[in-house]
Amino acid sequence: MKTRIISGICMVPLLVLVYLGGYWLAALCIIVGAIGTGEFYKGFEHMGIKPSHKVAIGSLFLLYLIHGLWPGEPVLLMGWLVLSVMASCLYMFNITDRKPEDTLATITGIVYIIFFSYHVVLVDQSGEYSIFIWLILLCAFGSDVCAYFAGVFLGKHKMAPVLSPKKTWEGAVGGVLGSAVLCGLFGYIVCPQFLVHCAIIGLLGSPISMCGDLTASAFKRKMGIKDYGNLIPGHGGIMDRFDSVLFVAPFVYYYIAIIMIHFQLGV
Repeated sequence: MKTRIISGICMVPLLVLVYLGGYWLAALCIIVGAIGTGEFYKGFEHMGIKPSHKVAIGSLFLLYLIHGLWPGEPVLLMGWLVLSVMASCLYMFNITDRKPEDTLATITGIVYIIFFSYHVVLVDQSGEYSIFIWLILLCAFGSDVCAYFAGVFLGKHKMAPVLSPKKTWEGAVGGVLGSAVLCGLFGYIVCPQFLVHCAIIGLLGSPISMCGDLTASAFKRKMGIKDYGNLIPGHGGIMDRFDSVLFVAPFVYYYIAIIMIHFQLGV
């Protein structure tokens, strides 16, 4: 517990990069994508599967090169995705040493970690809605903290005893309510014109955050590993700390793009 708190405090400076946004935030996402993909692939290697680190890193830097030169171009993003899948398939051409699982693991890492985390950058460049970048953190980390304490003091009924033995339904409810309150308070104080949307994102984002956490746990269980790494004492690796963000960031971005922009429900 003490180690987790100290590690959490040490990560506070990362909030400065989130506040600065722009290329600083993109640089942070590049680092998270590179390290996170490496950790994820090592888990597959523990199973005897050999995804391509080179293809993933090449895909990562191509994505952010496109972002730097032509930010927010959907056609180019689709082209990037196609090229990434093609490169992953070409990796299997060495049929004496490669298997279909190697290609599928490579593609999964690129989409699940690199592309999903890129949505943090997309939220940051969403104009007047860029302030919602903080909702990603409140949903992911705020929900986790609230669920933890609710589970410690009230938890009795296991939610996923095999997948994540410490999680309880009481903790899950506490996480959802805590996330809704935190995001609602954020909206009330920082952007009152979006108060209702902030509360909705907090309410829906919390279970999505939990699904992100449980998805990462499911991969770990099948890979036969306890943590993705040991970079962050008390937390594990980058993937152990940012697994919830990988699901919440796309949710927040598409909520903005579909609900607030496409249907013009921004106010």
